Amino acid sequence: QVQLVESGGGLVQAGDSLRLSCTASGRTGVAYTMGWFRQVPAKERELVAAISWTGSIYYTDSVKGRFTISRDNAKTTASLLMNTLKPEDTAAYYCAAKLGLAIKGTYDYWGQGTQVTVSS
Repeated sequence: QVQLVESGGGLVQAGDSLRLSCTASGRTGVAYTMGWFRQVPAKERELVAAISWTGSIYYTDSVKGRFTISRDNAKTTASLLMNTLKPEDTAAYYCAAKLGLAIKGTYDYWGQGTQVTVSS
């Protein structure tokens, strides 16, 4: 069992930066992949970025060059640094985790979500 707690959302202006943080507890000694998803009403949830236990990283095309995902040394916290935010980045952002090293697959554990709103 893995519990995820998110923080860092808020209301910002276009061009600003924001850092989201996700802290994991529970079976954190087991290798797992952590990712950030986002969702807006009437749209499918989208995998924004992910990082594996061994450091493999994925970004969706729309955030490449702007967002950076990382983990702390203990691999209990995943951060998403979002630079040059755009109004289209507005969404509810969810931290998620899955066992194993693969980026793709079913994410079994989810945080409560944090709202990011970018005004133009």
